[in-house]
Amino acid sequence: MSDNQQFDQNGASDSNGVILETKDVSKSFGGLVAVDNVSVKINEGEITGLIGPNGAGKSTLFNLLSGFLKVNQGQVLLNGQDVTDMRSDERARNGLIRTFQITRELSGMTVIENMMLGAKNNPGEDVLATLVKRDEVSQFEQEKRERAQELLKYLELWDLRDEYAGNLSGGQRKLLELGRSLMADPEVLLLDEPMAGVNPDLTDHILDRIMTLREEKGMSFLIVEHDIQAIMNISDTVIGMHQGKILVSDEPEVVQEDEELLKAYLGGGQV
Repeated sequence: MSDNQQFDQNGASDSNGVILETKDVSKSFGGLVAVDNVSVKINEGEITGLIGPNGAGKSTLFNLLSGFLKVNQGQVLLNGQDVTDMRSDERARNGLIRTFQITRELSGMTVIENMMLGAKNNPGEDVLATLVKRDEVSQFEQEKRERAQELLKYLELWDLRDEYAGNLSGGQRKLLELGRSLMADPEVLLLDEPMAGVNPDLTDHILDRIMTLREEKGMSFLIVEHDIQAIMNISDTVIGMHQGKILVSDEPEVVQEDEELLKAYLGGGQV
């Protein structure tokens, strides 16, 4: 069995329903309307790209979806469940995991130790459980260590497993954060500029891993990224934002020719 077959626990989904959506969501900061009555849908088993010029509202919408900001009005739904009032950690336990543009690895811990931190529902986090349920805690840690090893092989970080995370390159840290996110068995993964500051070789590797996860495992992604060509190449749907509003949401070929989005970026020309 290959590494990328081993790590899959949930399997691909047969359906392509809506896994994550907003309904008429708005967010203001004082007099600034950052997200203005936005409704978007992220389909299960697809890669959705979120693009727009600086100040378009992409990061704010991303934070509203993941629970790092509270909406002023509207709803956020995950698998049809209203999670608008859920904290970010509660959404994570329900299968919505996000990464950050600036990676948040623990630099003084090894790569595999950082991976282990991504596992959810760890009984070892309960002090009492470590005393009275030692066998259960030991079994959990063994299973998660094996999963972390499989993921590190899949991401081609295996040779760095005992390296301190602080010694990794920027691209390797992005891969580590992706791996740590996968340790939480996400249903939908929100990636915040996964290619930012990454050299071309590692960028290709990250893109390849994302596409394989979508194609072979049925994972769902929402990706905010300034590398427009990369987004167009891997996305099933691309959402274009400007001034807090959705200008277009369609297949990449259609979005690239949208006149309003072209004007928002460059005053015309190719996106």
